[in-house]
Amino acid sequence: MNIKTEVTGVILAGGQARRMGGQDKGLVMLDGKPMVEIIIDVFKPQTAKLLINANRNHDRYSQYGFELVADELSGYCGPLAGMASALKSINTDYMVTAPCDSPFIPLDLVQRLADALENKSTEISVAHDGERIQPVFCMLKKTLLQSLTDYLAAGERKIDRWFKQHDFAIADFSDKPETFDNINTQEDVDSALSKLRGR
Repeated sequence: MNIKTEVTGVILAGGQARRMGGQDKGLVMLDGKPMVEIIIDVFKPQTAKLLINANRNHDRYSQYGFELVADELSGYCGPLAGMASALKSINTDYMVTAPCDSPFIPLDLVQRLADALENKSTEISVAHDGERIQPVFCMLKKTLLQSLTDYLAAGERKIDRWFKQHDFAIADFSDKPETFDNINTQEDVDSALSKLRGR
C-alpha cells in the first residue's frame, strides 16, 4: 500500500466535549495554537489528503483548507458516526482516523496501521497501547461503508463491538503510549503543555 496515494487522514472533531464544558476541543489552545493545528501538522505529511469531521464551527475549520464533513446522523452519536460520514466522502481506498484532542500523534501512525493491516490482510487495523485497543486510532478500508452504515442504522454506537464483527489487525504502539494521551480537562491541557515544551 502506498500511504501517500491510497490513504485519507480523518481528524475526528465532531464531539460535544462535555467534560470540557462543551468547548470545541479541536479549537482549544495548546502552546499558542488550536489543537487541531497540532494534529494537522503531524497527520498531513503521512497521508494523500486530509479531511476534518466537525459538527460545528465550520467557518473556523474551513480556514485550514481541508474538506469538512459533518455527521449525517444528528444528535452527536459518537465517533463511529463521524467515521461513517468520512468513509462515505473519501475517494481513496483507505482512511485513517485520529481524534482532535490527542496532541502526541507519532510521525509513523499511518505507516504502522498500514503495515498491521497488510500483514494480516484485513480491512481494519487498530492501535493498541499495550493494554487495550485505542479504537479511534484506526485504518479502515472503504469497502466497510455498508457494514458501518447498517450497524449505525440498527442503533448501535460502540466502536469495539463493530470491530468484533470483522477480522481486524492490531498495530502495536506499546512503545509510544503517549500517543493516546487526550485532553478532557484544563488540567490535561496544562499537563500536555509541559510535555510539549519538554520535548
